[in-house]
Formats: sequence, C-alpha cells, structure tokens
Amino acid sequence: MATSASIGDRIAGDLFCSFLCLKTRASRKRLSKRQRFCIRPEDTATSVIYVDESGDHGMQKLDPCYPIFVLAFCVFHKRHYCEKVIPAVQKFKFNHMGHDLIGLHELEIRKEKGAFSSLFTSRAHKHGFLDELTGIIEASNFVLISCVIDKALLREKQAFADNPYHLALGFCLETLHEFLQEKHQQKALTHVIFERRGKREDNELELEFRRVCGGADRLGIQMPFDIVFATKQVNSTGLQLADLVARPIGMSVLRPGQENRAFDVLKRKFYCSGGRHNVGEGFGNWGLKLFPPSESEKPR
Repeated sequence: MATSASIGDRIAGDLFCSFLCLKTRASRKRLSKRQRFCIRPEDTATSVIYVDESGDHGMQKLDPCYPIFVLAFCVFHKRHYCEKVIPAVQKFKFNHMGHDLIGLHELEIRKEKGAFSSLFTSRAHKHGFLDELTGIIEASNFVLISCVIDKALLREKQAFADNPYHLALGFCLETLHEFLQEKHQQKALTHVIFERRGKREDNELELEFRRVCGGADRLGIQMPFDIVFATKQVNSTGLQLADLVARPIGMSVLRPGQENRAFDVLKRKFYCSGGRHNVGEGFGNWGLKLFPPSESEKPR
C-alpha cells in the first residue's frame, strides 16, 4: 500500500504534468498569435532543455573569488531522459539517502549544508558519493550549451554594462536554435525550463526570453521556444543536473590550471564544431561562449 507521502508526491507530479500541458496549449496560442508560427501538436520537439546558473548577475559589487556569471543549458532527448536519466538519478538517491525527496544541489553538497550537513560520515564517503554522481552525469546523454560572462571585464568595456543574465540568455538561445537546426527541429515547439527565483526576477527573465525569441537577437529570427518555470519543490531531475554542471564550467574559466574532474567529463557534452567526430574539442565559441571575448577570438 502506498504511503500518504508517496500519494501526495504522485498527486503533485500529476498536477505539474497537467500544468505543463496547460502551459503547452497556452504557449502554442501565444506563439501563433505573437510570432505567427503554424505549430501542430505533432511538431512538438523531441528535446527538452533545463537551465540553471552559477554566480549572481549583479554588477554593482563583484565577488572577488567568483566575479563571473554562468548560464548552462542541458539539452535532453525526451525518451532518453525519461528512460535512462531519471531512473539513474532516482536509484542513486535511494541508495545514498533512503528516499528521493532531497534535491541534488551543488552548493549544498560542496559546503555540506541542508540535507547534506550530516550525510557524509567521512571524506572517503563524500568522495565516493561525488564519484558515483559524476559517473551518472558522464553516462547521461545530453548536449551542453553554456555562456560565461566575465563581469569585471564587462564593466571595464561598458560604462553601463548590460545585464549578464540577459546577455548569456541571448547567446544560449541562439546557439540552441543552431543546434536544433542541425537536428531539423528548429520549427518545433521547444520547452526551456528554469527554476523560479522570485516574482520580479521571473517576470524580467520571461520578458527578455520572449523578446529574444520574438526576433530581437543577433540572428534576427523568431524562435519557437517557450519558457516554463518550476519551483525547487518539483524536484526536477533535469534542473538538478543543470545546477550540478554550472559551477564546474565557471571554475574551468576562472582557474583553468586547476584540476577539475567534473569539467573533464563535461567537455564531451558541449555542442561543438565537427559534430560527433569532434566530441570534447572545438566547443570554444560554440557550446561554450565566453563574453566579452578575448582579443584573439574570432566570431563565427
């Protein structure tokens, strides 16, 4: 017999699925009205995108230890995500925590806060936990698209610096569109899922998202993407994985000479020039965008 907690979780999951369906219907109406796309139900994308960030996007005071902002898009094929990724993460949680209600958040794991304050019995235990989690990420098939904003350099180059979040969002959405073009999915309705951060922040993000997708981008084209917000309580596997990969990307830029096993795994996930024949290479200025660019970097 299912416990009351599991029944509640199932109801919450069903409600979220219903909500997502309603958002899909509403987004189709918005896209056809605002952007004049003719999208049929069968044109919904085979991919789903989960997004998270590392660092804050404020420009007034910079953290001297982490003066950058990172935005990471994790692009999953829906079938693989449902059949392989979610079960692997759920099994991992049951094995290590006894249940699956705890979210895997990089900051809490690294600093041993919240649910992780008493989870690890030793350094060896924590290292084993991280090694297994890294193995799951390595075994999961997804494409990584990311942008790192050097806020200190941006402030030097721009008297009134643009919002780092909005800059990174524009770059990532443009690159996502290019990737979907390769897959002949550029006309499909594609959901891009973000974690809620606050009413004002969410409203600003949605406005910028729809502005870019409406054609106010470097490519000057309309993109049939729709934004979906989810709370931490949804406990989305995709959002947790996006959270886990964002900081290692930032550290690879901030301290390129430092050992970074997580990034060594992520290198093979980035969208890159040359496709599968060039996995792990050729992702600079493709799947991984640095802004402002270095003087030697050539635009593509």
